[in-house]
Amino acid sequence: MADDLIEFIKSILLVLTALLPIINPPGIAPIFLTYTQGATEQERKVIAKRIAINGLFLLLGAMFVGTWLLKFFGISLAVVKVGGGLVVATAGWRLLDAEDHHEDENVRRPAGAAIIRRAFFPLTFPFTIGPGSISVAITLGAALRSRGGIDALNLAGGVIGMLLLCAIVYYSYRFADRLLKRLGETGITVFLRLSAFILLCIGVQIFWNGASELLHGLINGA
Repeated sequence: MADDLIEFIKSILLVLTALLPIINPPGIAPIFLTYTQGATEQERKVIAKRIAINGLFLLLGAMFVGTWLLKFFGISLAVVKVGGGLVVATAGWRLLDAEDHHEDENVRRPAGAAIIRRAFFPLTFPFTIGPGSISVAITLGAALRSRGGIDALNLAGGVIGMLLLCAIVYYSYRFADRLLKRLGETGITVFLRLSAFILLCIGVQIFWNGASELLHGLINGA
């Protein structure tokens, strides 16, 4: 029983250590603020909650049925990485190339339903839960089933780990303005540009990882 409990705790830590650096909620916080410009604090709270819930369902779906779903449609993880990498890189480039907006322009931005609709795309997918984290979640699902101890207990640990992860996402986005308030307007602009550039690089890296796998398979199959 003690060994099963240890494996349960390890499963929680495995999910957190594998996915938290990839999702990096504090790093996406400036992008969250950019896409919710003009929203009230209450609207940002609603959007942050929806992103956390959407992200949880995406990760759980990837962990439990991702492998079978890809097999059903005949899609490989490499292809998911190539397509997802292009989406992430394009979004990063748009943010990097976007012009600065002054505060009076922000006030005129549409809020309400128009901004809340962004909760799933692009804020949940691909910014928060992208192809990289989905592929890792699929791999974690297979790994948790093959660990020592009871499979159901290991998977329960994985679910708890993802719940904690999505709670971190919620609070990082919910208080994103407070996290970045001390940077000032110029600091936020610089941080946003850096975040956008990193997002662009992540997209290119994801694309290259998938393309490399496809090329490697093509060369070996020739």
